[in-house]
Amino acid sequence: MKRKTAFILGNLLMGCGLVAMIGSIAVNLASHVFDMGWSELITNGSLFGLFIGAMVWLLGAKIGGRETVSDRYWWLKNHDDKYRRDKHRYL
Repeated sequence: MKRKTAFILGNLLMGCGLVAMIGSIAVNLASHVFDMGWSELITNGSLFGLFIGAMVWLLGAKIGGRETVSDRYWWLKNHDDKYRRDKHRYL
């Protein structure tokens, strides 16, 4: 698979995973707040949809090449010893 195709497919899967997670949370909260008359299978299945959405999100991140931690995050550059470029310790 070409790099651009993998990037587009990864972004598409990440978007689908995000929609699945938000949708499953919305269904679960709506079924608990409002009396919709849905069966318990749909209510409990929406919680399972949250985990399916997270797995699709992670699959898209893996395919799209975004599974590594980026060096541009401020906390990692300044405070996390594992990712610091400057290994010197001044006393």
